[in-house]
Amino acid sequence: MPNIVVQKFGGSSVATEERREQVIDKIINAINQGYKPVIVVSAIGREGAPYATDTLINFAQDVYETIDPRAKDLLMSCGEIISTVIITQALRKRGYEAEPLTGAQASIITDENFGDTRIKEINARRILDVLEENKIPVVAGFQGISENGEITTLGRGGSDTTACALGAALHAEMVEIYTDVEGVMTADPRIVPNAKTLKHVTYNEVCELAYQGARVLHPRAAEIAMRERVPVIVRSTFSDAQGTVISDAFKQDDIEIKGDRPVSGVTSRSNMALFKILPQKEVEKHILLESASVLGCFRELAGEGISVDFINVRPDLITFMVNNDVVEEACDLLTAKGYKYELFEDFAKISVVGAGMTGVPGIMARVVDALTEEEIAIYQTTDSHTTISCLIKIEDEAKGLQALHDKFSLGD
Repeated sequence: MPNIVVQKFGGSSVATEERREQVIDKIINAINQGYKPVIVVSAIGREGAPYATDTLINFAQDVYETIDPRAKDLLMSCGEIISTVIITQALRKRGYEAEPLTGAQASIITDENFGDTRIKEINARRILDVLEENKIPVVAGFQGISENGEITTLGRGGSDTTACALGAALHAEMVEIYTDVEGVMTADPRIVPNAKTLKHVTYNEVCELAYQGARVLHPRAAEIAMRERVPVIVRSTFSDAQGTVISDAFKQDDIEIKGDRPVSGVTSRSNMALFKILPQKEVEKHILLESASVLGCFRELAGEGISVDFINVRPDLITFMVNNDVVEEACDLLTAKGYKYELFEDFAKISVVGAGMTGVPGIMARVVDALTEEEIAIYQTTDSHTTISCLIKIEDEAKGLQALHDKFSLGD
């Protein structure tokens, strides 16, 4: 079916009646342009709002301290389902036929890794049938159903993933991600006041920005869009701004990104902790490196779903970083397995991202110059074909972001 557009609206976009009317305006505008919209919605509002996902979880945990993962997924799926009904009714009130669908009803099939499932396949027939009836499908984001009939959720940012996966399954002309900002920005404007909206970024760039901490598009959603070559536009629900186009194209405003825009944005991940793994006993340095019992810590951590970063393996030293929210879990695991370690907290990972930096000399030097000019200590660096990251103390994070943003003239 031609002319399908998937429109995803986040929790802030559907939080109030006034905002929901703006959502309906965006949907009607797509119809007037000749598109057949498929809507994906998040739960209403953020933590504290009565139907927000976090509010529902807190309500249950106030009564019972722990909730098993299967039951928790049932609970967490409720917020998006409520949103589908509310948006459907708002469309009907404006004279447009719509049909609300849960993830299960939309045939979004997942595995059973409750709380963080992966989409295995989507049977688009039900949604296509709704479209053929000249109705607007309103699909609950963030959720699906396993092959065994279990309700599952996709983890944080899962509605983005739902939208991009539906875009691929429906062969949509584009996926529009509506949010409370005007697009993908060169930096977080709450930290860097002169941050600007980018008119275009590549799939690789948005994937890297997402992985390095930017809250522009969930990394899994970006991966699906890149793999399936689904054009994505990130734009604001509350303005008519053009937004940011995410695609394969390697140009922005006729400027060759590779030469004239080596860096597209700066971002960071706060609250990271450094682990230093110590030898099990006094041994020669080369024994430490060859010791499977020591290097096995990475296998143990991965087995518990703990992601590590900034891995550094030297003959006399093994270090790595984890997010603060898993420090306690990592400590418990390492202690239980008999590893000796030292822990250092209050670090941040600060990154510059750009598809155009590949093969361009001097980018790392400019990054180091920007930070050292502000007397910011650099504890470690990593360099890939699209990203350069530095480990710094968390108290220098905001200053470091501004320094890098200015060094690469991203606010000009």
